[in-house]
Order: sequence, then structure tokens, then C-alpha cells
Amino acid sequence: MGDIADRIAAARKEAEALKEKIKQKKDALGDTTLKAVAADQEKLTTVSMKVRRTLKGHLAKIYAMHWACDKRHLVSASQDGKLIVWDSFTTNKIHAIPLRSSWVMTCAYAPSGNYVACGGLDNLCSIYNLKTKEGSVKVARELNAHTGYLSCCRFISDRQIITASGDMSCMLWDIDAGVKTLEFTDHTGDVMSLSLSPDKNIFVSGACDATAKVWDIRTGRCVQTFTGHESDINAVQFFPDGQAFGSGSDDASCRLFDLRADRELMQYTHDNILCGITSVAFSISGRLLFAGYEDFNCNVWDTLKGERVTALAAHENRVSCLGVSSDGMGLCTGSWDSLLKVWA
Repeated sequence: MGDIADRIAAARKEAEALKEKIKQKKDALGDTTLKAVAADQEKLTTVSMKVRRTLKGHLAKIYAMHWACDKRHLVSASQDGKLIVWDSFTTNKIHAIPLRSSWVMTCAYAPSGNYVACGGLDNLCSIYNLKTKEGSVKVARELNAHTGYLSCCRFISDRQIITASGDMSCMLWDIDAGVKTLEFTDHTGDVMSLSLSPDKNIFVSGACDATAKVWDIRTGRCVQTFTGHESDINAVQFFPDGQAFGSGSDDASCRLFDLRADRELMQYTHDNILCGITSVAFSISGRLLFAGYEDFNCNVWDTLKGERVTALAAHENRVSCLGVSSDGMGLCTGSWDSLLKVWA
């Protein structure tokens, strides 16, 4: 028995030495920093965003929101047990869907606009058809295979969806058949967030093991792992060109990781910011990074320079979710104060 323990210890030591070698090789290739390259870029003059719409209707904390691809509608999930589909122009509610479990943690809008999905502490991903012949919203599928809470879900199409869970795995589902077709397992902590790349072939996940992992949907394999955060990663979001992604963590930092350079490019921190980040999103150009914080603020960062451009303060409780519309014209923030606000 002692022999095995010794061998495990020796293997650990060897793995650490190899990791250190990889790090040295990577550092040798890192010929410059994003800050240095962006030094001659002009500073962003003040970004003036105001609340243009307030979406009222939820009766409890909002936990998640997601824009539709039509640039106009969005879905939100609250622990009042309702999924609401909103028209962000008129602030009207298009659908208010009562959920079987009110402990909802995520919601998603299908690219076609035909379906929405949600999930949470019921370990299920529930998919609702918005375009039924009768006009009422019906549960189309309940996807059941995760052994932990559902933390995030994103549609690839009307037929496929990816889910992330507190059981440390992500899954790809065939919605029509109601079965999982692939399981992505490599994290050693609860997976909290996922983001699909623009080409829909890879996705990134962030977890409580403080790592972000990039997965190939075609093979089911983890192709890259990014370390650096010092605490749980709560949110990940692909950069608009699909070559990088942003992350937000309980360590009070947002970071930018590049897939091609295989390394962290930038940290977005401030001495005055001590609380965790719940959600992140990029402007359509990628120049701005929006981050929702537990201190009720949404901070706007200059992606290139790593500086804070402005803070958006309008909520009376933590900002739990945010998203930028597909045309880049609106930012929606959702909060535990039970309101959604659309900024522009």
C-alpha cells in the first residue's frame, strides 16, 4: 500500500514539474502584452448609457435572462416560478410561463425564436414551445440525465441544446429524441456557465474548480484548459470573433483568455472592487466588456486597455445576469431587485 502512495506522490511531482516546463515555454513565446500593444490606441471617451426601458413583472429575484436573435425579445427566469418572454421595445409581456419548479437558475432562447428553455435545482432542462397551434405555451421536452442542478443552457439549434450542471459535467442533447448524445467531463467542480462559439463547433465552460475549459462539440473532448482565476468562475462569454473569451469570478476579477495564444491576455480589476462577478458580456465590436457584480453595479471595461470606462448603477440588489442584444444596440441587466433594465 505504501508503494502505491509513493508512486502517486512521485507522479504528482512529475506532473507539477511538467506543468512548470509548459508554463516556461508559454512565457518564452509571450513576446508582448495586450496592454503594451494597445498603448497607442485612443482612450475611450465617456460611454454614456442610460436606462431606456424597465421591465417590471417578476415578483422575486431574477436569476437569468437571454436575448432572442431577433434583437427585440428576451426571456427572463425568476424564483417567483415564472419564465417571462418580453418585448423589450414596448416592455409588454408576450408570454408568462408558470414553471413546475420555481428554483430556476438559467434560461435560454432558441436561435429560431420557436423555443425557450430553463432549468435549476430540479436537475432538468425544460424546453417550452412558444409557437404551438393552440397559441398556448407547452412543455415540449424535459431533459433528464444530470445528477446535479442545471446552471446554464444554450441552444445550438431547435434540435440541439447544451447544458452545464453542478454535477461537474456538460451535456449535448438531441431535443426531439429527448436524450443526451454527448457528455463533457473534465471539470473537478460545479460547472457554472457555458458559452457557444459563433461557429457552434466549440463551447467554453467555467466552473468552481477555477478553470475554464474549451470543448469540441464534434468529438466531446476538452481541447484547452485555462487557469488563473483564484476562485469559482461564475460566467464565461465568447468574444465576438470566437478567438477569445471573457470570464468573471468570485475572485473579483474578469479576465480575457485567447484561444490561439493559449493564455490569459488581460485582467479587469480595481482596488475598490472586492465582490464577485455574476455575469459578463461583450459589446458587438468587443471593445467593451460588461460585467455584473454582487455590489449592485454593472461595470464597463475597456477590453484593450484593461481600464474601467464607467459603472452603470440603477439596481437595488445584485446584478445577477446581463446580455447584449444581437445587433449590439441594447444591454439588458437583470437583478435580485426583481427588475430588468435595458440600457443604450
